[in-house]
Amino acid sequence: MTGFLPDWLQQFDTELFLRINGWNSNTCDVLFKWLTYKYSWIPFYLWLIIELVRAFGKKAWMTILAALVLVTATDQLSTAMKNRSMRLRPCHEPTLIGQVHTVDGACGGRYGFVSSHAANTIALSLLLWILLPLRRKILGPCFILYVLFNGYSRIYLGAHYPLDVLGGWTLGLLCAYAISNVAIRIKPLNPTHGTDL
Repeated sequence: MTGFLPDWLQQFDTELFLRINGWNSNTCDVLFKWLTYKYSWIPFYLWLIIELVRAFGKKAWMTILAALVLVTATDQLSTAMKNRSMRLRPCHEPTLIGQVHTVDGACGGRYGFVSSHAANTIALSLLLWILLPLRRKILGPCFILYVLFNGYSRIYLGAHYPLDVLGGWTLGLLCAYAISNVAIRIKPLNPTHGTDL
């Protein structure tokens, strides 16, 4: 194991990972491989764009731009943290050879802390939840499922430890809070279209 975490925390994280990763089946393999594939979410993203246009009209491009800036920021920061921490993904960890369940041998890059998937999904969800108050009733549950399914899939597929995902969520929340405050202060985004769903 790397020395990135205290031994007791590394052991706890590893044991939790092995429990979650070990709950697998052929059906779940297909499901979680699909859920973690970026293009699988295109219909969801298109729906979000439609909701933005309904809420902001011609000003929707501002929120879309803020979302693009946010996802780029979380992606770059999470990559930098991976290279800094140098914490091996569980599927690359020599001491776990033969114990990690992967699908089709897919694993990802060498390092895993923090999860970019986790950071990006929760950052996008929080940003839009903050900027779309009139549509929270319908978007809130969708965002929760979106974040949880993506986070769980990274552990299930052997790409990340639970703390990698938790770290990604923390990074994403901080970035989303910062970007949403900047977006609102530059030019207030007050949805005036549509109804409270």
